Parts: sequence; structure tokens; C-alpha cells
Amino acid sequence: MEQHYSRSFPGLMRNKKILYVHGFASSGRSGTVTSLRQLLPGATVVAPDLPVHPAEALGLLRGVCERERPDLIIGTSMGGMYAETLRGYDRILVNPAFQMGQTILKNNMLGRVTFLNPREDGVQEFMMTKQLLAEYQAATEQCFVGADTEKASVYGLFGLEDPVVHTFGLFAGHYANAIHFHGEHRLNDSILLHSVVPVIRWIDDRQEGRQREIMYVCIERTAERGGQPAPSAVKAYRQLLDHYDVYLVGALPTNDTAYAPRLQQWVADTFGVAAWNRLVLTNRKDLLYGDFLIDGSEANGSAGFIGTRIAFGSDTFKTWDDVMAFDSRLHSGE
Repeated sequence: MEQHYSRSFPGLMRNKKILYVHGFASSGRSGTVTSLRQLLPGATVVAPDLPVHPAEALGLLRGVCERERPDLIIGTSMGGMYAETLRGYDRILVNPAFQMGQTILKNNMLGRVTFLNPREDGVQEFMMTKQLLAEYQAATEQCFVGADTEKASVYGLFGLEDPVVHTFGLFAGHYANAIHFHGEHRLNDSILLHSVVPVIRWIDDRQEGRQREIMYVCIERTAERGGQPAPSAVKAYRQLLDHYDVYLVGALPTNDTAYAPRLQQWVADTFGVAAWNRLVLTNRKDLLYGDFLIDGSEANGSAGFIGTRIAFGSDTFKTWDDVMAFDSRLHSGE
């Protein structure tokens, strides 16, 4: 079903090309492709139909890369397996099926397979034979060859509720950027917006040499009484991501060794992929280097922060809505 997003990111990947590599039994006319084009109207999304035979699919993809020179490759499931082998490009692999042969067997995919989406050639189904299965098993042997030279240019996103593919550990054994997200195997609106788009933003910033202003947000101001995330804080956090490199800051108790892991999990559950590697625990906020600090207390060095301190709870910034309005005024001319 075609998606209609309430917002888009016209400046993200502007005038760049994204190659999308679809999953098993799908096509370049999937809903994910439509969604990417709606979310990133400034980019060109190239999404070819893949041949059923892996060697032909890889040959086609390498030809597309040589011709189009994509700035980013996004592959999902089987497409993530293929995309991993396309060396020399920034890549995002979502639930990559690195063990495609085993995946086919475990999910009873032998026999007649119907394509999930229309294809340009009009073909609607194919037969998954034992010979074709062997070809997929052979294709997986090409994964991770030469991966050690690309540790920073490949991101892996893995759904915690994925019932089909479980390759987080395999990916993490070769690449540094292995990230969990809350979601299942197939992409949906929430995963694209809150898990894929943040990674695209990191890649686009790096490619452009773009240095965003640093915004620190005190974690204590993002929770309601009882420790539940404040919905308005989460909404404000996501708005701030458009303009800042946002870090979450918390105090570090010296007598609770389990506090840091608990807080890290809370941050991951609350703010998702965008907060990956962006948690700072310190009792000396005056030592933080950055542009803005949102905090409602002057304790732990907050009063001595070298940048601009936004006093949350004051008359000017009484609520997160006030923070969002302030941010909107600052960037109204963009």
C-alpha cells in the first residue's frame, strides 16, 4: 500500500543517487521504494528488479553501480546480503539475510514462489528448486570478503522482533556499526522514519563534511514521574535532530554499577537508532564541548557549561513545546 508521510526531508541526500536493493520475491516497485522517494524528494532512488539467479542479480547490481555511481546503497533482507558485497560504497543493510540458503529452508520457501510486487517483465512467480537453493548458498560465500577495509562505511540495522533473519552477531564480527531497532523483518513507516533516516543523515553529513551544532539534552528532563518517557520530549528530540547532533547527558552514580547499562537500554528503547553512541554520562557538565545544553538544574557543572544553556522549566522554556518553538524560530529562514 502506498504511504503518505506527513513530512519529508528535501535537503537530505539532495542531488544524490540511492540504489535500493529489494528483498526476496520483491521488486523495484515495492512500497519501500515509494516511501523512500516520498521521504527524500531531493534524491534519485534507483531500484531495479533483480533476477532470480544470484549470479545474474549480482552482475546486474555491479553494472548499475558502474553506470549510476550511487552515493548510498540500501539493501533489505536478501538485498542486504547482495549490498554487502558491493564494495566501495556507503551502505545500509536492513535485516540482511547473510545465510540465505538456511533462510529458504527454515521458512519452507522451496517450490512455487509468487512475487510480492509487480515486476517490469510481468513475471508473477518462479520455482525455488534445489539447484537454485544451491546457488543462493554459494552466493552467501561472497559475503564479508574484503569487509575489514570498510568497517566504517557499512551500517547494519537489525530488528529485535525479526522472526526470519538473525545475523546481528555475524555482521558485528566484521563491521563496527551494528545497531538494533524495535521492529520486525519488513520495513514500515516507523522503521524508515526513526531507524533508517537517522543513519542516512549521518552518512549524508559525513559525505558533505557537514558539522552540525552539538545539542546536549539532560536525560532527567525527558522522563515523566515514574521513569516513563515524556511524549513531548521524544517529539522535541526528533525535531532537534533536523538541525543538531544531539547527545543525551546523564549523571553517573559512583555506587551503582548497573545504572549505566540500565540507562543505555532506556535510551535505546526511548529514542531509538538516532541515539546510538550518543549517550554521555558525566558529573562535570562544565567539561562538555558543544553549543547548547538543555537542563533544568545548575548542578554537576551545568551552570558552567561553555555554550548556550537552555534552562528547562524556566519562564522562557517551561515545556518542551517552548523548546520546539525556540528551535523553529532559530531555523525559520532555512
